[in-house]
Amino acid sequence: MPPIRVMLVDDQMLLRTGFRMVLAAQPDMEVVAEAGDGQEAIDILRGTEVDVVLMDVRMPRLDGVEATRQICAATDPPKVLILTTFDLDEYAFSGLQAGASGFMLKDVPPGELLAAIRSVHSGDAVVAPSTTRRLLDRFSTMLPSTGKEPQHKEIEKLTEREREVMLLVAQGLSNGEIAARLVLSEATVKTHVGRILTKLGLRDRVQVVVLAYETGLVRAGGSPGSA
Repeated sequence: MPPIRVMLVDDQMLLRTGFRMVLAAQPDMEVVAEAGDGQEAIDILRGTEVDVVLMDVRMPRLDGVEATRQICAATDPPKVLILTTFDLDEYAFSGLQAGASGFMLKDVPPGELLAAIRSVHSGDAVVAPSTTRRLLDRFSTMLPSTGKEPQHKEIEKLTEREREVMLLVAQGLSNGEIAARLVLSEATVKTHVGRILTKLGLRDRVQVVVLAYETGLVRAGGSPGSA
């Protein structure tokens, strides 16, 4: 298999150097580009094939959130992993809404960073559902929808079981916990989650959680909405 092509985006050159050294030691990873701000990252991506972008949020010219939004709006975009200083950061929340596949702390141990890159590349989210729920609960006032009915029409395509699984994902349950709750095998739950992602056009379960809150399917606190 070809190595995972990674792009480092951070205005601190020393931090990029440290990440590059860690990634360069991995046989399955390759740093193919670096940028000092979001605008430079977008410009470079126009001519460079990248699989995963490690994106800082606080940068000059164009911050990481807006850069993530523009990158994820493109056709067949790379996965974006937000790097943040605090785990309950409003920038991390905005990054998830913008399309990032998760976020990591900047001081994360190298092993966890490498595992996160591999997970994002394979299509998984790297933010634990419970962490995502805490983040969304804290910033739920930023969510635009307060209506009783789902605003995302694609949700109507879900079967009753898929909608049930989606609600449990949004409440912070893992596949194993959902399987126990619904008396299903974990493999069956994973299949349901995959179908939900496909039908709703979402990248990973982080985006499922965000959508569930935005549409009112789940309220702040992780409880089901009245829809």
